[in-house]
Amino acid sequence: MNLDWQVFLSDDGSGRTYLDWMLEAWRWTLAVAGTSWVVAVSVGVLMGTLRTLPNSPWLVRLANVWVELFRNIPILVQIFLWYFVVPKMFPAFQQVPGFVLVVFALGFFTSARIAEQVRAGIQALPKGQRYAGMAMGFTTAQTYRYVLLPMAFRIILPPLTSESMNLLKNSSVAFAVSIAELTMFAMQAQEETSRGVEVYLAVTALYALSAFAVNRVFALIEKKVRIPGFVVAGATGGGH
Repeated sequence: MNLDWQVFLSDDGSGRTYLDWMLEAWRWTLAVAGTSWVVAVSVGVLMGTLRTLPNSPWLVRLANVWVELFRNIPILVQIFLWYFVVPKMFPAFQQVPGFVLVVFALGFFTSARIAEQVRAGIQALPKGQRYAGMAMGFTTAQTYRYVLLPMAFRIILPPLTSESMNLLKNSSVAFAVSIAELTMFAMQAQEETSRGVEVYLAVTALYALSAFAVNRVFALIEKKVRIPGFVVAGATGGGH
């Protein structure tokens, strides 16, 4: 099999090369994944925390509904719902760019999984941690902010790393609503050049490089925040 990598230096018909097009698609992939990650972590931490609140059964039920709803519907279906159904039901969303709707879909889907990890991390902590915060006169919010969540964050870093890598890979489904990311580029470039092997190998390499970078970043964070000698049984539990 002869590989022709010169195909990436060919003009795509718009005055740019296929390499330029691929790099632009890579930027879109990183933009979708990065923005969705911010949404996922923000909402996931909130919902995971609500699921562990004492004496707040309605908030716990609300958070449980959120988690079960978003993690039990396939991500591709959720993207179609946000892109085609929500704007029909709520006309205000017709003015929202498709990029933002995809970010909502990916972010909320992943938030349900992160919420489960946060819940497991908080519940894995010894009960004395919560009592210590209360004994110091902290409110419930302060106890979570200064005592429970910082410790739980250290516990859930390994599964959070995997979830972040999964989010990057899940961003490929954005092609279904014509977001110009890597998978969309690969499909269109293969049709135009008939060099599918080179195109898909290059795109695969970019996905792998991106996922490896995410893994390394989280590994450095985990090393930096690790507390020597601190071990919690069952700490690696979560939504997997």
